Amino acid sequence: MKKLRFGIVGTGVIAHRFANAIKNVEGAQLAAVASRTQANADAFGDEFGIPLRFGSYEAMAQSDLIDAAYIAVPHSGHMACSCLMMNNGKHVLCEKPLAVNSEQAREMFACAERNGVFLMEAMWARLVPGTLKMLELVQNGVLGEVTAVEGKFCYTMDEDEMGHHVFKRENGGGSLLDVGVYGLNFASWYLGKDVASIKAEATLFNGVDSHTCVLMKYKSGAIADISSAILLRKPNEGFVYGTKGYARLSRFYAPQKIELHFNDGREETIDAPYAGNGFEEQIAHFCDCVSQGFSESPVVTPEQTLYIMRQMDEIRAMTGVEYPQDNDKNYI
Repeated sequence: MKKLRFGIVGTGVIAHRFANAIKNVEGAQLAAVASRTQANADAFGDEFGIPLRFGSYEAMAQSDLIDAAYIAVPHSGHMACSCLMMNNGKHVLCEKPLAVNSEQAREMFACAERNGVFLMEAMWARLVPGTLKMLELVQNGVLGEVTAVEGKFCYTMDEDEMGHHVFKRENGGGSLLDVGVYGLNFASWYLGKDVASIKAEATLFNGVDSHTCVLMKYKSGAIADISSAILLRKPNEGFVYGTKGYARLSRFYAPQKIELHFNDGREETIDAPYAGNGFEEQIAHFCDCVSQGFSESPVVTPEQTLYIMRQMDEIRAMTGVEYPQDNDKNYI
């Protein structure tokens, strides 16, 4: 089996996680890394034994020694870096959220279509064993009819990290795009897309949302309660409630353990560990899609990505979070 040769764009924390995971995926090979400086590319390459190191994104895009690119730069760079790679014939796995807004995301999928390459948002949580098991339980009616979900992804940054891109409007910062995207996906996985109404409130810091709470009412009567934060710590847990009982999920969006609590008093715990650090499954899925010539993922679909992007646009409009990219198509 021919290995898909990946190049990583960016050398931050997420890039490190990807580099550690790809070593465990049979159909993938980490062939290159690109950074804005040669020194950073060389340091990352030395750490992971990567043969090709590029001091610019353009240089890697033009290389014929990679087949695909993993985009691991701040949100504001997702569209530019992805389109650069796709315009040079590279398949792209782009970190979540795919873009800063839905208009950018649509352009990215259009770029993939024009170039005949494969583009997928790196929503790794949808592909881990715990999510697949939880979806199976719900589909088999183990909890009965699902009537509510709750999910909280809230953390706090240290004072010396205030220069981080998550606090910058120009980088598409804020808790909603950073981690709220997981909660919105979580709600859609178990309650679908028939949302009747959305209400949202946020606390703003430096022009971005530091704490956002979203309440969604579905046409079925079900309710989703989702919150995200970057300056507030809450238990990182979630619940799926049904007419027969409920499931408690630590790291709700990508659980490795599912605790079932039934109305009749029964309890059950299901273990569903990752293959490694959680990224292996998405890399393997991406490779499978490319090898089979798919134009889009049948699991992390463009439809799903765009649906969540539109939701985040709507929530930001409610809470007063606006990015430069929303009004200036040339702003990168």
